Amino acid sequence: MKNNDERLADVLGRLDKLSYVKLEKIPELDLYMDQVTSFMEEQLKDTKRNQEDKVLTKTMINNYAKNRLLPPPVKKKYSKEHMLLLLFIYYYKNLLSFNDIEQLFLPITKNYFSASSDLSLSAIYQEVFTLEKEQKERVKKDVQAKFQAAKTTFTDIDEKEREYLQLFSFISELSFDVYLKKQMIEAIIDQLREEGADSGKKKHP
Repeated sequence: MKNNDERLADVLGRLDKLSYVKLEKIPELDLYMDQVTSFMEEQLKDTKRNQEDKVLTKTMINNYAKNRLLPPPVKKKYSKEHMLLLLFIYYYKNLLSFNDIEQLFLPITKNYFSASSDLSLSAIYQEVFTLEKEQKERVKKDVQAKFQAAKTTFTDIDEKEREYLQLFSFISELSFDVYLKKQMIEAIIDQLREEGADSGKKKHP
């Protein structure tokens, strides 16, 4: 059985392996649904918790379209812009509801999906993920700090019990961090919903 220091090393090692799908890897040609699911499966396989899990299925894509997260395909083909939205959905879906994702996407799909804008959806994707490397380093430092804080708990009990309870403290601290951030994200989205679409309109000089 691994000790807590070994568990921390494992999760930090997994974090190092995770990355976003680089823009240059996304096909310029429009794809049929089977090609879309195959591409996503290959590019995001390292993010799966279990090997038998599916990154993306036809049913999922249809549900995204049904819930207005994804514009319909053109002649059954999905463009590079569709792929970019599907990647954003993949990162958001385990954290936010479909309604919240739809609200967040409204200005994006309205102003930058197949629109004659100076700023493309590809450029937005690229700009957002320029922060990825620094963010991963911040996360690693924060996780290590939480781990050290957890090691200061339950110091006066039996070593065998202490090991697990300190692990429980660490997981609880990580979970509370996610909970608080989720609350903040939902609060911002609720503000956008209350303000209506005006906040998402392009500003013209």
